[in-house]
Amino acid sequence: MLSVEERPSPPVIAGHLQVRMKAAALNHLDIWVREGLPGGSLPLVPGSDGAGIVTAVGESAGPLAVGDEIVVQPCTWCGVCEACTSGRENYCPSFGILGEDSAGLLQDVVNLLPANAYKKPSGLAWAEAASFGLVFLTAYEMLVQRAGLRAGETVLVLAGSSGIGAAAIQIAAERGARVIATASSPEKAEFAKSMGAHETVDHYRPDWHREVLKLAGSSKIQVVVEHVGAATWQQSLRVLGLGGRIVFCGATTGPEVALDLRHLFRKQQSVLGSTMGSSKSFAAVVEKFEQNRYRPIVDKVFPLTEISAAHRYLEQGPRGGKVVLSME
Repeated sequence: MLSVEERPSPPVIAGHLQVRMKAAALNHLDIWVREGLPGGSLPLVPGSDGAGIVTAVGESAGPLAVGDEIVVQPCTWCGVCEACTSGRENYCPSFGILGEDSAGLLQDVVNLLPANAYKKPSGLAWAEAASFGLVFLTAYEMLVQRAGLRAGETVLVLAGSSGIGAAAIQIAAERGARVIATASSPEKAEFAKSMGAHETVDHYRPDWHREVLKLAGSSKIQVVVEHVGAATWQQSLRVLGLGGRIVFCGATTGPEVALDLRHLFRKQQSVLGSTMGSSKSFAAVVEKFEQNRYRPIVDKVFPLTEISAAHRYLEQGPRGGKVVLSME
């Protein structure tokens, strides 16, 4: 159940920035948190993506200042372990996500650690700035850091109109890859193409992987961006070429799949799990937005008081892009 409540503004905390939130975006993670994730604890303020203005700076919380417009980096970590000190924060044993493991951003005023606040790319509206954090960070880590995508390779992006899919298409295309995306309707196929996909296929066709193979040619697919899981896993393996990499960040349709290990070692293929990303990856994403190399995609904006309607809209499957809640 979702509810909107009045709470007193929190005090400024040493080592933290106090931020007046202007907008926050929804992810499917918010639905899963609402429904009760294993090991999760409710009630909880949800929301992993957001943007706002620094209104107070606690002691030793520089270098941002009052009045700075920021976008939120959605991950949390300990900051002292070997993974954190080597710039691999998403490998931290204490790694978490705002709105899942700790209070999130769907509140008017929030205290953030400096590591969670980056200057907002200039030129972005509040809803746009709030929309890109989680999905672009995840897709960048998958394609660049885990899969090592190279210019000239052919990439298959599943569910190209989803948040992860749309981000992955842009990142792959910007790196000089050829992008084939799957979509569930002509409208979503056109959306995927507007993101930079070169070709699309209907993933509701039972033989959709054959169309991918026809488009990819003799070299097949070098990288598959997977986040669907059991429903598409076997087809993803079938389209993967020699030395190909499947990189996955989720399993929406189920986590249990079959693997024929003979195919993997004979074809020298890799199966790569990926979770969120490091501070280095987030900084790279923000810089790409500052350079107008990536663009955010906002589907619909709701006022915060209509959060239940926004969740229903997200569950129905937006036509493409992010669902954002405004606090202005």
